Amino acid sequence: MPTFRTKIPNRFDLPRRITRLGELAYNLWWTWNPDAQRLFSRIDQELWERLNHNPLLFLRQVGRSEINAASQNKHYLGQYDQVLADFDVYLGNTEPWFARMHPQDSPKTIAYFSMEFGLHETLPIYSGGLGVLSGDHLKGASDLGLNLVGIGFMYAEGYFSQRISEDGWQETQNNPITVSNLPIVPVLKEDGQPLSIAVKFPDRTVSARIWELRVGRVPLYLLDSDYSANNPDDRKLTTRLYWSDLDLRVMQEILLGVGGVQALRALGYDPQVWHMNEGHAAFLTLERARELVAEGLSFEEACARTRTSNVFTTHTPVPAGNDEFPLWLVDKYLANLWPELGLTREQFVDLARHKQNFGETFSMPTLALKFSDHRNAVSELHGRVARRMWNYLWPELSEEDVPISYITNGVHSTTWMARRQRMLYDRHLEQDWLEHLDDPETWSHVSELPDAELWEIHQHLKRKLAFYLLGRARQRWMKGGFHPVQVIASGALLDPYVLTIGFARRFATYKRADLIFSDLPRLFDLLNRPNRPVQILFAGKAHPADEPGKLLIQEVYRTIKKAENGGRLVFLEDYDINLARYLVQGVDVWLNTPSRPNEASGTSGMKAAINGVLNFSILDGWWREAYNGNNGWAIGEDSDLSTEVQDKADSASLYHILENEIVPLYYAERGADNIPHEWVTRMKESIRTVTPQFSMSRMLKEYAERLYFPK
Repeated sequence: MPTFRTKIPNRFDLPRRITRLGELAYNLWWTWNPDAQRLFSRIDQELWERLNHNPLLFLRQVGRSEINAASQNKHYLGQYDQVLADFDVYLGNTEPWFARMHPQDSPKTIAYFSMEFGLHETLPIYSGGLGVLSGDHLKGASDLGLNLVGIGFMYAEGYFSQRISEDGWQETQNNPITVSNLPIVPVLKEDGQPLSIAVKFPDRTVSARIWELRVGRVPLYLLDSDYSANNPDDRKLTTRLYWSDLDLRVMQEILLGVGGVQALRALGYDPQVWHMNEGHAAFLTLERARELVAEGLSFEEACARTRTSNVFTTHTPVPAGNDEFPLWLVDKYLANLWPELGLTREQFVDLARHKQNFGETFSMPTLALKFSDHRNAVSELHGRVARRMWNYLWPELSEEDVPISYITNGVHSTTWMARRQRMLYDRHLEQDWLEHLDDPETWSHVSELPDAELWEIHQHLKRKLAFYLLGRARQRWMKGGFHPVQVIASGALLDPYVLTIGFARRFATYKRADLIFSDLPRLFDLLNRPNRPVQILFAGKAHPADEPGKLLIQEVYRTIKKAENGGRLVFLEDYDINLARYLVQGVDVWLNTPSRPNEASGTSGMKAAINGVLNFSILDGWWREAYNGNNGWAIGEDSDLSTEVQDKADSASLYHILENEIVPLYYAERGADNIPHEWVTRMKESIRTVTPQFSMSRMLKEYAERLYFPK
């Protein structure tokens, strides 16, 4: 086994009594533990917020007087001691769930490959839902004690920052990342030099060094090609997520799949499970086979041996959303691989050949599906769609027998749950409720929560959201380049006591952000009814190359700028994990209007529901499984119609329910306590039904028992 090491830098001049704040800053455990976060914010709240909750920057910039005051404050030190004791117990726990329930499998290693990981707002190495799910996957694996290791990329610029022009056009800003400001450390060889791997291409070799990021008990290793051994073009490979340039894109995916396997070998890992989160890492199947061919096995024998330990999760219900490369790119970048596999060029292309009207392509999900014995979609409906979509790979089977199962997504509850919500559960649920998040029995007594306490917490979170957005608008205004209308459009006129609807997600056209604008006079009437107004918050990015998505943002923004809405329509630019937390905790209703069945699962509504926010959604993805008639509202019917007919029917349903159910229920006559008790009853039902069923704990237990280590 190679010798390598990682060392947390001693970059902070801290009083001895609280010196372990530096250690805490280098493990993302603090991101899902509110008391740990408050160890930083209590020292200097304003600086903590201004630095976007970055503990490394915070500890470098906080004033000496503030640090010294904290180190001498007995109340602060009591909290510090408790948090560090909890941290030590967590990391030192030798009997987490997986070790107790599956002792024979607990030593086995799971390698988890993803193109992006959404772990915290200070680490912009994610673009959207796929990355946030990957980040939650690592956190959940740490909690349950799965022996999992992540593989991804250290993007030099991360994902772009979004600015919306006065005319509503999305402008992108790429922000170089300063590695020293992030809780990542280089993996070093025994001689102190960076550990690196080298991926061979037909005309050159591309090197990548390896960084380590600690997520509780789980290590995440990030490959970085911005390395002196590479030429300038190759150094760009890990600059940004999802290059539109196909040459860069295919090289990225070769680096992730082939280079990821090499990195694990160099680190001394021999995983028993190899999990591909989407098809971007599918080349790992060929690299694993190549290793065995080099030992003397035939390609068929090598694939038979590796296929049983490959797991592939597909997230894309439309063929156009899957990565495919023209065959000339396969020739250009993979010509050295098929001889090493003992294959001809045609045999190699046949591994993932996809014939289409415009020609043949090499399909990454096809490669992953054909060389994995364990395959899953991410909701029950998506499973049906995936089996239909990929039936041609198993022509001898009927659609229902296509070997693609489903495991519905979940969310890492303690990452997304408001601190006060968590404190409420501490007071009223069983003492060990956090250990049994996925057990419906844990949540069976939610109906007994005091209405007044739950409603007051919700009102607090709404006020917190409104004040946060007002502060954002003020800061943007002070920086300049902001038209007064844009200040209003960014939430300056929000009222925390008005029925508030949130719509936040990637701006792809199938998500139909404009569905609620199908009848503007009717909408404006809804927004501005005396004593019963409504306000709607929009947020989300379109991929820089997605022109239809950017046009959709512009259409939404131009409507928001109209004076007739009275400032009750808002667009919040630069949607990220931090803004997402405020939204899923602080709105009343979470709106989701995808064109069914194009939403594979979705997770943002789950995050909202665990905070008592009510979902108002198309019966697509996860909501089709969650909706029970009392925990939110369903838009439209459980059926698939033609696009035009579905748009019209869904629009009619949306307006009817808003006007006749949601608005009247929220503003129903209230007693002396001013609490809408029927609304609060629905909030409790949402918490009771969604929290256990759609938790990351439930999801990962299914992966462990059905896909990773099936019996």
